[in-house]
Amino acid sequence: MICLRCKGVLTAPSGDERYLTAAFPSACGKTNLAMLEPAVPGWKVETVGDDIAWMRFGEDGRLYAINPEAGFFGVAPGTGMHTNANAVKSLYANCIFTNVALTDDGDVWWEGLTEDAPAHAIDWKGNDWTPDSAEPAAHPNARFTAPAGQCPSIAPNWEDPAGVPIDAILFGGRRATNVPLVTESFDWEHGVFLGSTVSSEQTAAAEGSVGALRRDPFAMLPFCGYNMADYWEHWLKVGQFTSAEKLPRIYQVNWFRKDADGTFIWPGFGDNSRVLEWIVRRVEGEAEAVDTPVGRVPADGEINVDGLDVTAEQMTELFAINPDTWLAEADLTQEYFEQFGDKVPAALSGQLAALRTRLQG
Repeated sequence: MICLRCKGVLTAPSGDERYLTAAFPSACGKTNLAMLEPAVPGWKVETVGDDIAWMRFGEDGRLYAINPEAGFFGVAPGTGMHTNANAVKSLYANCIFTNVALTDDGDVWWEGLTEDAPAHAIDWKGNDWTPDSAEPAAHPNARFTAPAGQCPSIAPNWEDPAGVPIDAILFGGRRATNVPLVTESFDWEHGVFLGSTVSSEQTAAAEGSVGALRRDPFAMLPFCGYNMADYWEHWLKVGQFTSAEKLPRIYQVNWFRKDADGTFIWPGFGDNSRVLEWIVRRVEGEAEAVDTPVGRVPADGEINVDGLDVTAEQMTELFAINPDTWLAEADLTQEYFEQFGDKVPAALSGQLAALRTRLQG
């Protein structure tokens, strides 16, 4: 069995269902993805869970995931009707909130919940707060918990002990530079390499370099109770349990790439369904991709941008691969792997060497 993070159902206009699971570090859009309201007409997203997914192989050789949790545990600041309407609609009762603000009428509030802030509140420290206060009303890591059954997008089979068959696995962190909007792994082993290198940038965008990276492999670092390199080895072995065509496809996504002015290029939120649409079409053999040194990316015109205020130049930037900055990142990955000594699987060291070769070729 293997453990990942959120999972959901994506239903195409044809009525066909595809099941996706994703591993994002905290505050990187995991809950937003699980409860996504698609911007692509005719598509529907249902939520199986927004956190842990336990996966095992079924009798048919495919990976199945179950939701072992009864509810949601999400970061409150930034969660609002624009960013995650289904989450907000889940919070009408039976909920627990931590480190949020308390309004004068006894309700809760945090930055991003509403367009207008309350005129007065008690902040998470118990102090009087107004919009003119120097500090935020809610702690940046304030949380909400809600019963999963209250979510408007909850899937009817979210508690099915048989689980759901996983078609694709997504990894991603907050990367202002370097990492494309979406990348498909060349194969399972390469996908494990992508999962092992999940990271978020700390200061790179401001400095115009790859910068310092906060690593969170498989978004499981806070939860892995043994050597992370052994966890990677387990994932590599999982890929040997069944045939390649029955394994989920693995993708790396990055909703957070910025332009030279520090502005997000991709609109994110519901428009992330445009990327999911391409992933589903790839799974079904209907979408084209091109090989790059870091993986396969959508061919020109394969991402549906109808109605989006995104230029052709911006789309090009979302998938730009700079060999020099990627070679610098490869050096950072090497330094990271060295923390684990001889525990690092040879296959992942080989993937890093192959990445360097492709970048230099």
